[in-house]
Order: sequence, then structure tokens, then C-alpha cells
Amino acid sequence: MTGDAGVSFREALAVWAHVGLNSFGGPAGQIAVMHRILVEEKRWVSERRFLHALNYCMLLPGPEAQQLATYIGWLLHGYPGGLAAGTLFVLPGFFVILALSMLYAGFHGVGVVGALFFGLKAAVLAVVVEALVRIGRRVLHSAAMAAIAAAAFAGIFFFHLPFPLIVLGSALIGFFGGRLRPASFAPAEPVEPRAAEEEPLLDARLERHAPARPSLARAARVTAVCLVLWAIPVAAAALVFGTRHVLVVEAIFFSKAAVVTFGGAYAVLAYVAQQAVEQYGWLAPGEMVDGLGMAETTPGPLILVLEFVGFMAAFRGAGAARPMLAGVAGAAITVWVTFVPCFLWIFLGAPYVESLRGERRLGAALSAITAAVVGVILNLAVWFGLHVLFSRIETVRGPLGLRLLLPDWRSLDPAALAIAAGAFAAIFLLRLRMIPTLASGAAAGIVYHMIH
Repeated sequence: MTGDAGVSFREALAVWAHVGLNSFGGPAGQIAVMHRILVEEKRWVSERRFLHALNYCMLLPGPEAQQLATYIGWLLHGYPGGLAAGTLFVLPGFFVILALSMLYAGFHGVGVVGALFFGLKAAVLAVVVEALVRIGRRVLHSAAMAAIAAAAFAGIFFFHLPFPLIVLGSALIGFFGGRLRPASFAPAEPVEPRAAEEEPLLDARLERHAPARPSLARAARVTAVCLVLWAIPVAAAALVFGTRHVLVVEAIFFSKAAVVTFGGAYAVLAYVAQQAVEQYGWLAPGEMVDGLGMAETTPGPLILVLEFVGFMAAFRGAGAARPMLAGVAGAAITVWVTFVPCFLWIFLGAPYVESLRGERRLGAALSAITAAVVGVILNLAVWFGLHVLFSRIETVRGPLGLRLLLPDWRSLDPAALAIAAGAFAAIFLLRLRMIPTLASGAAAGIVYHMIH
């Protein structure tokens, strides 16, 4: 099978599998891998089209790197190409996270495994802060953007406002603010890898032979198919176990998260961490950081940390069922409802991308949402830091719903502080990459366990 772009489907499958197996380093690293292979080496798409697709994917809820792979796969081979690219991007990480979740659930009480995760989650704190700094530098290019980020942080950290409400409020501010002060609300320039000399490559042929043309009938078909696919496992679990079963509860919860969490994995984490820990009680605070450490050090999108959450929720809430089997089912249904919307956004919206590209007011609204995401990531960093470094935290309530988290300084863990400080030095002073930093943190945790 050869697409209109002149690339065989078999060759594309091999490339997407290669991308999926080498997609370490979070969104920036994954996008860089795809850019190197698709633009510089294979020359399947031009720099301009690659960045155009990336801009669109950055505006969507969910993992932008996985959606970018889906988008380009769709350009090359239509729906089969998009499904193949998006699925192979996720599949290797899914199996690795599943294996690590089973190890964690079964053997976390074993000393060396607990020590490994102890060191890993202390180092993860530095990784989250580095992401905050990197995204903030690019996004907060005006006083208006910085104010939106600060307001979003205050809203979610001090007043526990729902994330969808923050997104809506930011979008409205950006939409109307963009009309009054266009320069202050202009979208940030994407961080783009250096390209080889830009030339059209296959773009002209892709323009003439687009996989699909926009139409209401097509949009209705795509939406209906994706909704049915989303509903099948959720309905099956509800029929077999009842609507209050943990599999159904987490399927609905993660479906909502997939739809409302703009800004990539870190924004999702800020929303899910507080809900999974504080509302549902599926995890302890430190365990959420353990899951992030897994996702940071394995291939695939960081949003696969939700697979760990889904596994642990079902493992602990299985009732009379076999815990490990229930955990596998929880991981599978979580990943399913998380990624089905990702395919919907691409298959539904890709034909309209060109018309969206020229809409300045829409760009201003989405720019404001991205600024709010910086505040949400700051909330995540503070929340993680408190729970990694302190064993006791008091919640103080105030007027108008004010909520303040105050650590008990006597419960400060010196070992966690030392490992986190070493990770900060490795990333910000020595400029080490994420994987060596996390590996060093895990090793430090094991050494600390051995000498104590």
C-alpha cells in the first residue's frame, strides 16, 4: 500500500515503530525525534508543514507529540496511517508501564524497590521544575501572560478551583484581550528544531491529494465512530460490574480528564494528582510522584502516568477479584479512554487546520490557556515538592474557600532534600539530560537504603 505522498505503508509502520521505541525525554524530546526522522532524514514532510501540524496539536487537550504523529500518519495514509502512527507511539510505553506497575504493586514493600522509587521521585521534582522554567520562558512573553499564569496558580492552589473553569476563564480573557491588545496576547512562537534547508518535499502532492475534505457529514461520522469506540469498554464494564465499580468510575474520570486538560501531560498531572489522591483516595501523594518517575524514564507520552494511576486504583479497589488482573484491566481501560479522544481531535479537526491557522482571536484565546497552564504546572511543582520533602502537611482553611497547605518543618526528610538538590544541580548547573538525572536519583535512593 502506497499513500498519495509516495511512502509505502510498510515503510511508514517501521518508522512509527522506531519513533515509539525511542520516544524518551517528554514532549520536547519526542518532537525532536520525529523532526529528525520525518523532516531531516526521510524528508517526508517539510519544516513548514511539520510546524504547522505541531502548532495545531499544541492547542489540543492531550499529548501533543502523540497527536502530531497521528496527524502526520493521517496525512500520509489517511485513517489507517493515523491509527498506526498514534498507536505505535503509545504501545511500547504501555507495556513497560504495565510491567512496572505490577512490580510496584507487588513488591513496593521490598526494601530495594521502595528505595529506588524514593530516590526517583525526589529527582522527578527537579524535572518538573525544569519543565516549568522551559515552558514559562517561551509562553510568558508579556505582562498579561504572566498575570494569567499567576491567577491560574492562585486559583488552583489557594482556592482549589476546577481546572475546566480556569481554562474557560483564561480563554475568555485571551479572546477579548486579544482584541484590545493583540501584541500582549499573541501566541508564542513554537520551539522548533533546526531544520535542513526548507523545501516543499511532498507538501504539494499532499495538498492535491488530502486524505479527507472537511464536511459536516464526515465530521458527524468521525465523531460517532469515536464515541462508540470510547463507550464499548465502559458500557461493558458497567453491565458486568455495575456503574459504581472502580473500572467504570475511573473510565469516566479519565475520559473527562482527556477532554478538559489542555497543556500536555504536566497539566493533566496537576488535575489528576489532586483528584486521584484527595477525592478518590486511589493513591498516596508520594505514589503519584512514583508514577511520574516511571513515565519520565520509559518510552511514550508522559500522560501514560495515568495508566499507573488506573492500575493502582483497580488493584486496590478490586474487591473479590484478583488484584493483579483487576489492575491490568484498570490500566487498559484508562489508556483506552485517554487516547480515543486524541484520535478524535486529529481526525475531526485536521481538515480544518488551515482555516483555524488564520484566526487571530482564536490564537489569542489559546495563548491565554497556555499561559494558565504554566500556573497549573507551578501548582504541580509546589504540590509535589511538599509531598516529596515532608511527611506531614497541614491543610488550613480560610474565608471564601481559601485553602493553604502548610508543611510541618520537623517532618522534613533530609535524604529526599539532598537527592532533590543533587537533581537540581545536575539539570540546571551541569546541564545533564533527564534520563541520567533520574537514574542518578534512583541510584542515590538505593545507596541511602543500603547504608541505613
